[in-house]
Amino acid sequence: MKSQILGIILGAIALPAWAGNPVWLEGKTDEQHQITVYRSASCGCCKGWIDHLREHNFDVTDVTVDNVNEYKLKFNVPTQGASCHTAIVDGITIEGHVPAQDIKRLLADRGDIRLLTVPAMPSGTPGMDTPGAPRDSFRVYSINKDDQVDVYQTYSDY
Repeated sequence: MKSQILGIILGAIALPAWAGNPVWLEGKTDEQHQITVYRSASCGCCKGWIDHLREHNFDVTDVTVDNVNEYKLKFNVPTQGASCHTAIVDGITIEGHVPAQDIKRLLADRGDIRLLTVPAMPSGTPGMDTPGAPRDSFRVYSINKDDQVDVYQTYSDY
């Protein structure tokens, strides 16, 4: 009986190590960046995305707010690009469940991009990748300083 209880406890502790999709660890580097995330206190998937960022060595300032929409307006996130949380890294806005490797790629070669977004909350994205969750195809969009929208990265069959 004690060994069964110990096994359950150890399994629960190990859960985060295997819960997410391993594709989200691709492109992991030792490079560190400071990022501030604005989110609702009740949002569990936001916490999952923050864990994903930390796995990629982001130094996360986690700010819980009463109204995330205020930050979307402040950082000029278009309504059709909105998701559940908004972040700022090195002056660039990150909206939604953008994979950390895409953020790091942008920081290495930013051009005139002011925002990366994964609109809505597609199942399977970092933070939305709980065991058994479907892996929906999705796109990461970029918006430049002239508000031109482009596809930055496409994920399917991941």
